Amino acid sequence: MGGRHPPPPVTDPIRLMTSRLSIFPLPGAILFPGLQLPLHIFEPRYRALVGDALVRDRKIAMIQPQRPVDGSPLFAIGCVGRIGDVEAMEDGRYNLVLEGECRFRMVRELDVTTAFRQIEAEMLDDDQDAVLSSVERAGFEFEARSFADGQGYSVDWDSVERLDDQSLINGVAQIAPFDPASKQALLEANSLTERCELLIQLMQFYGRRDGDDDRVTLQ
Repeated sequence: MGGRHPPPPVTDPIRLMTSRLSIFPLPGAILFPGLQLPLHIFEPRYRALVGDALVRDRKIAMIQPQRPVDGSPLFAIGCVGRIGDVEAMEDGRYNLVLEGECRFRMVRELDVTTAFRQIEAEMLDDDQDAVLSSVERAGFEFEARSFADGQGYSVDWDSVERLDDQSLINGVAQIAPFDPASKQALLEANSLTERCELLIQLMQFYGRRDGDDDRVTLQ
């Protein structure tokens, strides 16, 4: 008779799916996987954040606060970025380019002693191969042209037409002149089609604003 086998080790399925992230909570700034976000870092706490990231894994998590005040609660969804190009200045400031890697969902904020905030987060498995139908793509480009013309933007449409669907939709979502809540809704969209549809709604809504009010919101 064989001996008894020891029981398998107990694992924590939640911890296997989560990561500890150092965050940069910046209102109005969102980052998507595959895109870049230039940043000028000057506050001491965020200079410490960048310095820490550079000696570890070069990663910073971008996430919006719900209000533009220190210690504000955070929105649930953000994006991890990896520091690409970086310029360290003599006075401690940084100019850098953050390259989007993966969206995440915050699980909880951690109690830390660092000057910058840290969270535990679950990485989201987005479909990087998602595409729009030809009708969806054509509809989006039509609305984007109308929006750009109405706002007086100069756009190289030949270059736009050469972009793949993800680069187009996520790129517009990242740079669009919408309020933080609307940009957060775009980041939280669960599919490329859903994000495309929301962008169309926002462009239509923003294009119909009255008077001199340049802000748009879905609230």
